[in-house]
Amino acid sequence: MTESSWRGRVAVLAFPQISPFHLSVPTLVFGGAGLDSVDGLYDVTVCAEEPGSMPTGAGYTIQVDAGLEAMAIADIVVIPSWRNGWTPSPALLDAVRAAHSRGARIVGLCLGTFVVAASGIADGREVATHWAAAERLTGEQPQVGVREDVLWSDLGDVITSAGAAAALDCCLHIVRSDHGSATAARLARALVLAPHRTGSQAQYIPAPVVAATADDPIGRAMLWARKRIADPVDIDRWSSAVHLSRRTFTRRFRERTATSPQQWLLDQRVDLARELLESTTDTIERISELSGFGSPVSLRLHFRQRLGVSPAAHRAAFRTVAA
Repeated sequence: MTESSWRGRVAVLAFPQISPFHLSVPTLVFGGAGLDSVDGLYDVTVCAEEPGSMPTGAGYTIQVDAGLEAMAIADIVVIPSWRNGWTPSPALLDAVRAAHSRGARIVGLCLGTFVVAASGIADGREVATHWAAAERLTGEQPQVGVREDVLWSDLGDVITSAGAAAALDCCLHIVRSDHGSATAARLARALVLAPHRTGSQAQYIPAPVVAATADDPIGRAMLWARKRIADPVDIDRWSSAVHLSRRTFTRRFRERTATSPQQWLLDQRVDLARELLESTTDTIERISELSGFGSPVSLRLHFRQRLGVSPAAHRAAFRTVAA
């Protein structure tokens, strides 16, 4: 993406006993808060349900002047975390829904995904959260699919991430999307961060297994395709495998994932190639075969389109970080 001078408005939610680190991530990345060397790219407002003096989890208090009305004019609303066992209030959930329906992007970082899921704006779709909280989120909000195996997930209108450092990666991804790769790289350099860790990069735990239940044909279709990911997958055969017409299959798949079956399968293939690049010494030719691209040329094309780097560069960067 090319450089952009657009300056959006960001509302970041604070709440009693919030972790100062989690609160600082969006205010730092988006607003350059506290760093003379970083120019804020957005106008950032920290808001709360009850403005005023607020205790943090670090034992000191902060002053929050804005209320939830800040969400009503924001281009991006960030829920930077949440507390275990807390139920979001109706007022907070209404503010999130209203911002979303107005066109604001809603960002849930780490446990902030619990608030996003509770609002209903991601129903039938997939969100990311910290791997340690994934099972609990699935139990509390079964209407969303929970990804515990990725750093962040961008659905366009809803963006969610895993915890701690992954929240930095997610916010940098938003900067990259809004202002271009060069701006994001300069910001990452100032913050001494890796310029680009992709959302698909694993949280260093095994990927979850989708349960193939009889009443979930799309889940069964996902498993069917993953088992055949190295082979050509024809959509007519794919839909027939779960006893759906092509039209119904495509419609229900998009309702579930907010993308087409073909794009989802391409994403799975890129993710598999990414995993093999990180964890094996297989050649690019071999990885292109195993991941279903068929040729190194196709792998390189789609890998760069999706992740912004070549397979060789990704492998080198990941090994540098791992070392």
